[in-house]
Amino acid sequence: MKESASTTRKTGRPRTFDADTALDKAMKVFWEKGYEGSSLPELTEAMGMNRPSLYAVFGNKENLFRLALERYGATHDPLFNAALQLPTARAVVEHFLRGNADAQTEADNPQGCLVINGALACSDDALPIRASLIERRALSEARLKQRLEQARDEGDLPADCCPGQMARYVMTVSNGMAVQSAAGASRQQLQEVVDHVLRGWPAGNGIPYLRQNR
Repeated sequence: MKESASTTRKTGRPRTFDADTALDKAMKVFWEKGYEGSSLPELTEAMGMNRPSLYAVFGNKENLFRLALERYGATHDPLFNAALQLPTARAVVEHFLRGNADAQTEADNPQGCLVINGALACSDDALPIRASLIERRALSEARLKQRLEQARDEGDLPADCCPGQMARYVMTVSNGMAVQSAAGASRQQLQEVVDHVLRGWPAGNGIPYLRQNR
């Protein structure tokens, strides 16, 4: 969305100011430095606007982060959604983890994951942001658990497996990969972690869970 040039002198925004482009730039700052590690001077410099203009367009820093998180989700959530639609639990996990390994090591973006990097270190003032990110991760884990329950019920996973524990394991691996990527791990190294997960992935016997437990 383009901002009007008529207010340029009052707000300090450039005549060709584009709020979407500015939000993309803010997203990358938050992605690289986290919520608290991103200072207002760093954000305004990256976005090409002064502080009064930032407040006028995006509200405060917390609201800017929430908008940046929504933008991040719009480009990264489709990977997870597509994974959940695959026909086997193993395919779901492989698509999700390999896709994350690729996304977390893109050359044109900060390394790691905004949802993880955003709240690695938060003071009391940033607790609402941290809570939002934890809630977002918990929702993803719950959706994966539901998909693994379906796989168990269909005989795609062993009848005695615990979908909740398996979902937590996969999400822990994914989160750990994000931290390792931000610390400099290569794409190949992350893919090798995925290889290890898949080597130990359990297989079902093809018999639906309810039929086995009659």
